[in-house]
Amino acid sequence: MERGPVVALVAHDAKKDDLLRLVEEHLPLFAGFHLLATGTTGTLLARELGLPIERMAGGPEGGDLQIGARIAQGEVDALIFLRDPLTAHPHEPDIQALVKVCDVHEVAVATNLASARALLLHLDRRHGQMRLVHPSAQNG
Repeated sequence: MERGPVVALVAHDAKKDDLLRLVEEHLPLFAGFHLLATGTTGTLLARELGLPIERMAGGPEGGDLQIGARIAQGEVDALIFLRDPLTAHPHEPDIQALVKVCDVHEVAVATNLASARALLLHLDRRHGQMRLVHPSAQNG
């Protein structure tokens, strides 16, 4: 059986409840994904929703960079990163690097609920019909 898309999940503290509700609303879809998440976000989603989630370090401890490395290696199909634009974050350079690596490697990224829902609509239409192919996989 072919695995579903690999989707990375990240949320700033003020957006964790929003991400939890988003995943809960689309639970059957998320159950078909291989999920990666930063530490606290992954722990919350696994505990509340019972989903298997591969957890990285927390964002401030380098979890954003760990996910970025997986993106650069062609191992992630999409990123949902619910950002809190109204709060200063001491690890802002890591956050910018994560979004940049998505741009460089042409990985779909959603940074708010509206774009996350649009991305999920795309993944729902593609899941089961056609595996997303990371651009780097096409060069080999």
